[in-house]
Amino acid sequence: MYQNTSITDKTYRKLSIQVSLTGLSFAVFDTIVNKPLALKTISMGKVNVLSRIEDLFAEAFQNHAELKAGYDEIVIIHSNNLSTFVPTALFDEEYLGSYLQFNTKVFETDFFAFDELPTYEMNNVYIPYVNMNNYFIDQFGTFDYKHAHTILMQRLLELSKNNDYRKMFVHVSDSHFEIVVVQNQQLLLFNTFDYKTPEDFIYYILFAAEQLQLNPEHFQLELLGKISESDKLYNIAYQYIRNVSLLDVSHVINPFTEAETREHFILLHS
Repeated sequence: MYQNTSITDKTYRKLSIQVSLTGLSFAVFDTIVNKPLALKTISMGKVNVLSRIEDLFAEAFQNHAELKAGYDEIVIIHSNNLSTFVPTALFDEEYLGSYLQFNTKVFETDFFAFDELPTYEMNNVYIPYVNMNNYFIDQFGTFDYKHAHTILMQRLLELSKNNDYRKMFVHVSDSHFEIVVVQNQQLLLFNTFDYKTPEDFIYYILFAAEQLQLNPEHFQLELLGKISESDKLYNIAYQYIRNVSLLDVSHVINPFTEAETREHFILLHS
């Protein structure tokens, strides 16, 4: 983990950067009060994984002074669908690739990593963007990194504490979404789906509900990520499921709007 070694050099600031194949978002945190101070999104279109990351990120670092400031801690968050959760009882660090081969194509040259969620007795096995990590090593030296799904899962399981009913959360991005079904800190289902139309969106939600015997007239669906009540995705969910709402973030104290807080839920909980 990147950190200043002398107490006289400490900035009491943390930088979290969430990276994907379409760009990056970053947040700056005050570590004394554990509150975010700045939040920005930089879109770069569809990025080819073989492209020179140095060329793609150089402009972002040039234009945003926050990325070049000094920090006590830096966290890189990898956002992709190349991950899977494995119960601790079935986990063996020597066979990371074997867990992923059930839901994604893996190669011998792939680099595998995992995040531990000891409280929930499971690990998230994933393939990080190695070329992006290499770029950040050049920029920052050492740093911590984790997968976006790890942060999402940990926070949603925390929110389910002492709730004995089954609840479905759907985290929405531009071209994909995650479905998470939890019950009192127990994970019942996690999956990620690509979508192009609102019909794709509701099909996967209703299919997942059917597999878990969740009645659309009764179960609670909470939406977060890049979604609002005026979106077509929200409207079609509201049409087929009785209890639909946006994740309530009104209690969260930060300088951002509720829409921004929901959209950047993962980054702001990093």
